[in-house]
Amino acid sequence: QSAGAQYSAVGSNKPGMGSQSREASFAFSVFNLMNAIMGSGILGLAYAMANTGIVGFCLLLMLVSSLAAYSVHLLLKLCDQTGDPFYYYSMSSYLFILKSELPAAINNFLNANGAGTTWYEDGRLLLILITLCFVLPLAILPRVGKQFVTNTQKSCVLRLHGSLLFVLVFVCLMIIIHFNKVCCLSKLQGFWSAYAIPTMAFSFLCHTAVLPIYCELDRPTKKRMQRVTNLSISLSFILYLVSALFGYLTFYAHVDSELLQGYDAYLPRDIVVMTVRIAILLSVLLTVPLIHFPARKAVILLLFGSRRFSWWIHSLTTVCILAVVLILAIFVPDIRNVFGVVGSTTSSCLLFVFPGLFYLRISNQRFRSLDYIGAAFLVVFGVMVGVLSLTLIIWTWVQSF
Repeated sequence: QSAGAQYSAVGSNKPGMGSQSREASFAFSVFNLMNAIMGSGILGLAYAMANTGIVGFCLLLMLVSSLAAYSVHLLLKLCDQTGDPFYYYSMSSYLFILKSELPAAINNFLNANGAGTTWYEDGRLLLILITLCFVLPLAILPRVGKQFVTNTQKSCVLRLHGSLLFVLVFVCLMIIIHFNKVCCLSKLQGFWSAYAIPTMAFSFLCHTAVLPIYCELDRPTKKRMQRVTNLSISLSFILYLVSALFGYLTFYAHVDSELLQGYDAYLPRDIVVMTVRIAILLSVLLTVPLIHFPARKAVILLLFGSRRFSWWIHSLTTVCILAVVLILAIFVPDIRNVFGVVGSTTSSCLLFVFPGLFYLRISNQRFRSLDYIGAAFLVVFGVMVGVLSLTLIIWTWVQSF
């Protein structure tokens, strides 16, 4: 099958849509979607729990995950009505993790003192090298699913879809560290944080991957894809909750906004911590190319339309997107700012506002239908949460000066 087939629509079984073969099973689609959900957001959830309390965190996480599943439901209904399977995304936080954690990982393995005098302790330089040597070759592949697997690409794809396994390793090792090496005892009680809901929204943002995965799902129906989404979000909810809980119970008041830095500070050069760091670094590194696919597809459609596939346009768009994301990752000082600002703006829009607006604008449902009311609620909720959180975040910045 040609590379240009990635721009074909959902399937020939719906009016107005092109045809393409489908090879992704239900389990493979769940795995793919979980791989899109689970990412750098896992590092900020323990900090959110420390500022909202365990009960408050659980309630908010359940609310955000439920609304995420519902917004996907609206997107799938629109996809069936319009035949348009595309969306978009942002990747800066993943590269920020590499910038902040890769030098520490190298120092741990080399048993260095971390004085910052050698080239491999410069996170910005390492980030550029990793992007050029690893992320770019994977991101420039033309397809996201099994259909782009060829003899020359197979090893890259296996590593790409292995990132979820590294997240599982990360969560398991967090539990081991908690029960064997509790670092702090003082508790922090909190009820609200400007970063809590934005971080959760950021963590559950998978909408860019939903429709491309729907394109490749075997025996595609809205109900079948909704089951894929519900199962993926439910399993991710469990992993997020476990990781946040054990991260919080390990550090309590000393939870860092970037969880790995807390482990490194209290357990320097510990073999378990080093393993956790490598697991999450590999997970983040392998997720960047995966979430790049829908971003590139959206940019190409916006700028060039649905014309015949062109390697020149494909490659130029890939390089430009990675360059912008790389610049943002290099100059952002704290990942809490990434989770807060991106979560309250981009993530809130993609998770709540845009699915609701699209449904209200495009759907042929009646004004008082349940989904119409639900879509309106998503828009109002997303706008309120985004504006309130962003205002509080900016206020904390002003207070810190």
